[in-house]
Amino acid sequence: MELWYTEYQTKNLGLTARIKETLFAGESEFQEIAVVDTHEFGRMLVLDGVFQTSIVEEFIYHEMIAHVPLFMHPNPKTVLVIGGGDGGAIREVVKHQSVEVAEMVEIDGLVVEVSKKYLPEISVALNENHPKLRLKIGDGIKHMREVESKYDVIIVDCSDPIGPGEGLFTHAFYQDVYKALKPDGLFVQQTESPFFHQELIKRLNKDISSLFPITSLYLANIPIYPSGLHCFTLGSKKYDPATADISRIPQNLSTRYYNKEIQKSCFALPNFIQDLLK
Repeated sequence: MELWYTEYQTKNLGLTARIKETLFAGESEFQEIAVVDTHEFGRMLVLDGVFQTSIVEEFIYHEMIAHVPLFMHPNPKTVLVIGGGDGGAIREVVKHQSVEVAEMVEIDGLVVEVSKKYLPEISVALNENHPKLRLKIGDGIKHMREVESKYDVIIVDCSDPIGPGEGLFTHAFYQDVYKALKPDGLFVQQTESPFFHQELIKRLNKDISSLFPITSLYLANIPIYPSGLHCFTLGSKKYDPATADISRIPQNLSTRYYNKEIQKSCFALPNFIQDLLK
């Protein structure tokens, strides 16, 4: 008997993967959590029926959400990841020599524990208790309200704007992010599919640009996410992606998707997305 798992990416569209077995299925106080072993993508983390990451293609998302903002900032020392319970973003953050402290605030401790057990390739920094890492299980929204001028870079590695992630897509949250950043700080957030979430992207771009003098959207191709084309929105107090010094990016950086050329080219937007943001 064949087993299949479907994520309904819109009410009219689903992505279905044939699975070998379910490795974990449980429920935290926040969401349903599953890890399934698929034929195409290997082990995959699923939250509330939504594909989050997989062993085969996770490097794309995690490299792009971490390295693009970190190489925009000339000297990021204190970095915060909100969410990112699978550990992939923080794994990339601690690769940066300039980073001295890499904080991570994840609301769901069970996601962390499940990822450490079933997705160890992604959760390397968590499993090794990396010396730069400061892990806090708690509410990232509340954490943002309580800090001021602390971080060089904030990475909002959140799930979709439903359930526990909904409050991370509001103007009030971006005000707190702005406050928590140093005078030359910047932040990035995953902002869904430019095909299927256009109204959300327009609203977020408006909210972020009302606070940050430099607001930019960039792209990456991520197979398990809706449409395969995913976007990230970046708000910066000072640094412009167009003038980022790519000579700082080391040749021996251990990445599989990200490189110097992509640091620049990911900000080149198709016309339909440029029109969306006008």
